Amino acid sequence: MKRLSYFLFSFFSLALLSSHDLYLKLDSYFLEPNTTSALQLFNGTFDRSENVIDRDRMLDVSIAYAGQRIQAAQQDWFEKDSITYLTITTEGEGTYVAGVSTKPRVLSMSAEDFNDYLEHDGVLDVLESRQENDQLNDAATEEYSKHVKSIFQVGKTRSSDYGVQFGYPIEFVALNNPYDLHPGEEFRTQLLFQDAPLANQLVYLGYQPPALTHTHDGSTHTHEQDQDHEHSDLIPYRTDENGELNVALDKPGVWYLRTIHLVDSNEEGLTHQSNWATLTFAVADYHQHEDSSLVYLYILGSLLFIGILYFVFSTKKA
Repeated sequence: MKRLSYFLFSFFSLALLSSHDLYLKLDSYFLEPNTTSALQLFNGTFDRSENVIDRDRMLDVSIAYAGQRIQAAQQDWFEKDSITYLTITTEGEGTYVAGVSTKPRVLSMSAEDFNDYLEHDGVLDVLESRQENDQLNDAATEEYSKHVKSIFQVGKTRSSDYGVQFGYPIEFVALNNPYDLHPGEEFRTQLLFQDAPLANQLVYLGYQPPALTHTHDGSTHTHEQDQDHEHSDLIPYRTDENGELNVALDKPGVWYLRTIHLVDSNEEGLTHQSNWATLTFAVADYHQHEDSSLVYLYILGSLLFIGILYFVFSTKKA
């Protein structure tokens, strides 16, 4: 997948990008079976949630694993510090996917506010169209909804659930399992709109260093992070004619994709309609991908080699 020019991306401020996004996150994307954890719904930026999401806004809340799709219960939700939490209890090992889809809302904006929003949130194709068609002075009334997913790993066994399609108006569908990847390999995904591939769509890739690194023995090791750290600059891509894109994941940590598909609307009272999508997942460090059977073989081989050396030197001394 050909990466967009950085010159184009520098057209708008990275610091303000993704200021209204919705993300489904975890403290650690590597969980153990039969344990309780919490999914976090951030409404704002990837680093900071500005307000909670009311339950009545949620059209769908799903968790997929072992070929099943489970709906979350209302009593499993709670709020704290502007973040909406969903308590989950994992079952067997496998790759899990969680998703949330919201109801549409309507927002009216002045021409200046609408242009600023398009620039700051990276909806550059629409901004360019407004420039070319002398529409920069036109106010806007937009109907928008948000559809988010997160892929996380439970135990060591990978499963094919990573590629589940929830049927949201827009969604990222993984084409390979991120928990099979080493740093430096590519993650493949397809962007669907109304269940059809969405071609030539601007998508942004973001990264956050890991707070917890999963190790080869299944434990987690905490790393100190720079308190002044902010997530890395987002990298722009475009989907190909099949709605697909390959993104290079060059380091362990948390990665996320975001996009806004905004189109003109002929519905009464509206000028535009948009659907927002994000996908979050993690890439482990190298040690997590070591096959335990190979490790055991290495240990046994080393012990055998030491035993042979001991026998040889003991025989010579005798």
